Amino acid sequence: MAKLLVKLQRYFRRKPVRFFTLLALYLAAGSLLFLHAAFAGEPGSAPVPLPGAGDAPELPSLGAVPPARGLPAPAASLAGARRYGPWLKSASKEPAERSKAGDGGGARGRAPGGRATREKEEDRAKYVGCYVDNTRRRALRGVSFFDYKKMTVFRCQDNCAERGYLYAGLEFGAECYCGHKIQAANASEAECNMECKGERGNACGGANRLSVYRLELAQESARRYGSAIFRGCFRRPDNVSIALPASQTMLNMSVDKCVDFCTEKEYPLSALAGTACRCGFPTTLFPLHEREDEQLCAQRCAGEEYESCGTADYFLVYQTQVQDNRCMDRRFLPARSRPFVALASFPGAGNTWARHLIELATGFYTGSYYFDGSLYNKARRGKPIYEQQRRPRLLTPTNALRAPRELPAGARLQGFKGERDHWRSGRTICIKTHESGQKEIESFDAAILLIRNPYKALMAEFNRKYGGHIGFASHAHWKGKEWPEFVRTYAPWWATHTLDWLRFGRNVLVVHFEDLKRDLFVQLKRMVGLLGIAVFEDRLLCVEGQKDGNFKRSGLRKLEYDPYTPEMRKMISGYIKTVDAALKLRNLSGVPDDYYPR
Repeated sequence: MAKLLVKLQRYFRRKPVRFFTLLALYLAAGSLLFLHAAFAGEPGSAPVPLPGAGDAPELPSLGAVPPARGLPAPAASLAGARRYGPWLKSASKEPAERSKAGDGGGARGRAPGGRATREKEEDRAKYVGCYVDNTRRRALRGVSFFDYKKMTVFRCQDNCAERGYLYAGLEFGAECYCGHKIQAANASEAECNMECKGERGNACGGANRLSVYRLELAQESARRYGSAIFRGCFRRPDNVSIALPASQTMLNMSVDKCVDFCTEKEYPLSALAGTACRCGFPTTLFPLHEREDEQLCAQRCAGEEYESCGTADYFLVYQTQVQDNRCMDRRFLPARSRPFVALASFPGAGNTWARHLIELATGFYTGSYYFDGSLYNKARRGKPIYEQQRRPRLLTPTNALRAPRELPAGARLQGFKGERDHWRSGRTICIKTHESGQKEIESFDAAILLIRNPYKALMAEFNRKYGGHIGFASHAHWKGKEWPEFVRTYAPWWATHTLDWLRFGRNVLVVHFEDLKRDLFVQLKRMVGLLGIAVFEDRLLCVEGQKDGNFKRSGLRKLEYDPYTPEMRKMISGYIKTVDAALKLRNLSGVPDDYYPR
């Protein structure tokens, strides 16, 4: 063997070019194998089968709970998280964005085949008709994107709704246009005769013809108009000069002019009242909680015929880009000044979002049972750092009361500054945790228990695991063996997590994620009450205007198919029944009605 090595050494010493060539080929082969593994997704190990997974489980039959989030686990691959999707273009020169290209559209977003059924209002959108389109003057003048292979009605509706537009239109079977107003005339239904490229049997417009849908969900989310967010139509407040102190008469009124005026005056609200533009803050005098029918505000603007400008009695309100600073101050508590309160949830149930809301509402930092570098470093100089292993930290004299290091000059920390404090330091208002063991639960004096629909929570956590806090799992992960294994392992944990906190927790306040989204003001007030903080209502109104935070997924890559099999649904339905019964046994309201059929 030694002689052979000596001969090889002499050979390559005489011909070094061949040596470096072989070395380069070796490295290239290794790189190709690495890229292949990244695109295919890292295979996970098969979990232990869980007993009673197919039936409505009782507490003892929930099976083994997966390891706590604090324990070391194989790092999830982030590669390929954003590989798929066509390009987007904006008519207003907005930056290009990426959108998911799935395999076929979901049934509830598809355009019905016949005209009679097209007029039927669906869950997602309502078909309004076929319209003329012109390349020089578009009927819908917002963002547009094309996909000449996989365009579906669902994808077009989803992308437009996510950006806050009221209308979505499809043309040439492959083009999608978004807008707030239809600025064109009707055309014959027969002229919208091209099939969608991604699904047969559904019409996607025609040659210079748009199949237009009104997005019903856009009314529930934050609709946008350029840089402004549409808040709705509201009755004129009493003491209007106090509620909206800045005003100006505009004979040539338009949405842009009023929004620009209020932005220059540094107010977060812009209210159009016919020919008057008013500006102010959301306050108890004008809380923006009781929305009126938009038809009451449907008076045409003098400066733009396709826009509404409200009336003297009903204001059309937009939120400008001006930041409401009334709820932006945050600081640490004096050390050990309050009891330990847990913000407990199953992974994917909205814990990070709830932390953002609590920090804005109370003015104090929240802590964590783990240290997550991506949450601490979010958007530092615009460069978020990838997630680190989540693990509980040992309490030492050096980190018990250690203040986070100062940021470099010019840097702005938009993550959670309390992330670096040890969870028992006592300097944070509450502690994020996903733990569900008796010992861990009993270490807290009180808890806010956040519960979310398991179907949504499982998908959110799967995206986080394989795509990061604001990323998405790749198509290969959803279609591979990772997703079924994940559901079999994590679905029982969703139930045991809630049951353990109800059983071992002290002074537990149950908050449903769906209720928090639906009525943020009321639910956040309950949460702040448990924390023992006196908060003015104006501060909570400020939170409502900045509720999204920095860790919200864009939603542009929602799956166009249902990833849950009938067997998965049967299993999860049983867990939902168990949790629902446990809540009602403690005289609490059961799970919300919008959980999937139980």
